[in-house]
Amino acid sequence: MAKITKRTVDALQSQPNRDVFAWDSELRGFGIRAKPSGVKTFFIQYRNSEGRTRRLVIGQYGTLTPEIARGLARKKLTSVAEGGDPSADRRTVRAGMTVQEVCDWYLEQAEAGRLLGRNRRPIKASTLKMDRSRIETHIKPLLGTRMVRGLSLHDIEGMQADIAAGKSARGRKKGRGGRSTGGYGVASRTISTFRALLGHAARLGIIGMNPASGARLLAGGKRDRRLSEDEIRLLGRAMREAEAAGEHPTGLSAIQLMLLTGFRRMEALGLKRSWFSRKEHCVRFPDTKVGKQVRILGQAAMDCIGAQRSCCSSPFVFPADWGDGHFIGVVRVLDRICQKAKLKGVTPHVLRHTFASVAGDLGFSELTIAGLLGHSARGITQRYVHLDSALVVAADRVSMEIASMLHGGMSTQRPEDHHALAAAA
Repeated sequence: MAKITKRTVDALQSQPNRDVFAWDSELRGFGIRAKPSGVKTFFIQYRNSEGRTRRLVIGQYGTLTPEIARGLARKKLTSVAEGGDPSADRRTVRAGMTVQEVCDWYLEQAEAGRLLGRNRRPIKASTLKMDRSRIETHIKPLLGTRMVRGLSLHDIEGMQADIAAGKSARGRKKGRGGRSTGGYGVASRTISTFRALLGHAARLGIIGMNPASGARLLAGGKRDRRLSEDEIRLLGRAMREAEAAGEHPTGLSAIQLMLLTGFRRMEALGLKRSWFSRKEHCVRFPDTKVGKQVRILGQAAMDCIGAQRSCCSSPFVFPADWGDGHFIGVVRVLDRICQKAKLKGVTPHVLRHTFASVAGDLGFSELTIAGLLGHSARGITQRYVHLDSALVVAADRVSMEIASMLHGGMSTQRPEDHHALAAAA
């Protein structure tokens, strides 16, 4: 321990996996911290009147000299000796934050892995991407300059109504990125995001209370679009014609796999060969929307994966045309195919819903269909899904049915099959 001077601060070396501290020998409680990033900040550490240890950042080295930082630290520590709590005082000031400031705090903390989601794990990057989009597109433009402590439920639900009416809508951005058109679904999901981030801030004492607690969400339209048997045959014919005309083969194969498995769009596109086991009829996802999962595959789906060309430099079943990532253009390919087939309202989610609907048409139970789709586990069902032979039978049957229709065949389902299949499931 030595007096903190410019020489001692410059000599303080950061370490890659932990913070490094140095304490001042003259002013008790005054120190400097070097982060793994190399940033060095002055701080004080003290016990408040309740005996709790508090740490307050004074400022960053470079902006402050050691001498100026020591002077500020001495004033704060004098306040502590008089019964004050400068850390609590700063939190009180922060309680007067604007919506924009709280949103920025949330994104910074969540991206650093300091906030936990519903599964008690750090919030996923994919979730944060959507949260950032809703914050930048809707929340900041409509309420960003307002003080959080001044918000009421009327303001929150008013923003929801404005989003639904398209007040924050915008056209397509330059470069990559879609357009925002508003609507009930977008509005309710944005309020849900806003309520959650304010909840984190209130729980951690960044704001006094969550003004969005109790906000009523608009009911979004139920997504029940599915492809009929005739539409699946039309889609299959359009895919064969497009393939002959030079349509992107990776996009066509990804569409086929989503139909044959019920995979979500990013589950299909991000699929790695090392996760796939033909012997066990499954894909072992290390992470999905609801966590780690085993997803059973039918024979037709496994044949689709096996037919994809192996690229030595890429671990993905559907590699990108350039770079190290996976293919991303499936939505555009699907749009072109559906335009050719004169099918409207078809999205990757519709393909997933079609898989589930065909499984239902074949007489499989809701629990079996949930297992095939990878819905949140009920009890221990998902934990032992790889042991359930009934799911293998179901996956084979459903994928064979869809593959037959895609290739122009008639449904292979017979009325007498229902009872046998339901019993197997």
